[in-house]
Amino acid sequence: MPTIVVVDDFKVMIMPNDHRPPHVHVFHNNGRVHISIGDNANRPFIMEAIDMSNREITKALKIVIEHQKHLLKAWRQIHG
Repeated sequence: MPTIVVVDDFKVMIMPNDHRPPHVHVFHNNGRVHISIGDNANRPFIMEAIDMSNREITKALKIVIEHQKHLLKAWRQIHG
């Protein structure tokens, strides 16, 4: 599972054999959140969160928003 972005101990990863829609898995401490990457017309959004506080989820979402173009490009390189 390639790590695409790391910010303040938040690791943003894309799984090679994953499903659509394009999304990332963000890990922090013992929790994780799945976030849809979105595209030019749609902002990223939370798909599922496990063992993360609201504050951590918000931080993860902000990271994905800030890196949306890079993450979408990485998704397309991995998944075609």
